[in-house]
Amino acid sequence: MTTAPERTADLYPTRGATEVSTPRQDPVVWAMPDGERAKGPIDDAELSGFERNGFLTVDQLITPDEVDVYRAELDRLITDPVIRADERSIIEPTSQDVRSVFEVHKLSEAFAKLVSDPRVVGRAQQILGSEVYVHQSRINVKPGFGASGFYWHSDFETWHAEDGLPNMRTVSVSIALTENYATNGGLMIMPGSHHTFLGCAGATPKDNYKKSLQMQDAGTPSDEALTKLADAHGIRLFTGRAGSATWFDCNCMHGSGDNITPYPRSNVFIVFNSMENQAVEPFAAPVPRPDFIGARPPFVPVR
Repeated sequence: MTTAPERTADLYPTRGATEVSTPRQDPVVWAMPDGERAKGPIDDAELSGFERNGFLTVDQLITPDEVDVYRAELDRLITDPVIRADERSIIEPTSQDVRSVFEVHKLSEAFAKLVSDPRVVGRAQQILGSEVYVHQSRINVKPGFGASGFYWHSDFETWHAEDGLPNMRTVSVSIALTENYATNGGLMIMPGSHHTFLGCAGATPKDNYKKSLQMQDAGTPSDEALTKLADAHGIRLFTGRAGSATWFDCNCMHGSGDNITPYPRSNVFIVFNSMENQAVEPFAAPVPRPDFIGARPPFVPVR
């Protein structure tokens, strides 16, 4: 494992010989340097709910006209043969369909504008109490009739172990570009699970990202741990129309099922990290993942 000189302690041990549970060491909603919470589009009740549950929903973050623009852009990206051949595109191993395209805020002017939209970045700045940069962006595509899901995991476990994010000062937003039904592989979160960090057992293989982006292996919690979390917190399934959005804390235990319905499910996924929580060397991997998956220096704040 690489040791970074600028890092003093690993607050969240993972990828060791055994599974380890660690109480959260960081705030969920971060204060500004003056000790006050940042002002923004999230009201006090919503912010308290986010702090308690680890997520908040917005019924219509973007308008139907905007949904049409971003859906057309998604379709353009996943059908472009040059982009399909790029390593930023992840292909379903069975159907050979495009599963995800990473770094879309750099591939697409439309998605770059979405990232810097005050409705989007403003909420991230408010939750994290600072300027932010994009740690990761991608579009996820779940066509009907068999698109595979994403197994239960904490994003922070991977971002800490393999990307070197020191603290839980990172937030994600999933913006629906299609209807999210209860049946077409929607996002599931265990409310309140973000208050405990689950360090997974097992070392990180070399170039783990090449396999994990298609099928998670390293960083996967045990059945026993998942059962305890589900018994303690329950499971919330998110549904909603195109244009709705779900914000969730980096340490939420979450996943999604396969989509065997005829109805596709697509979304744009943006990860904002605090400029005060910049990535260092990985805490539990030989080398960092490529920067199209987890941003590396120089870090540029979203304006």
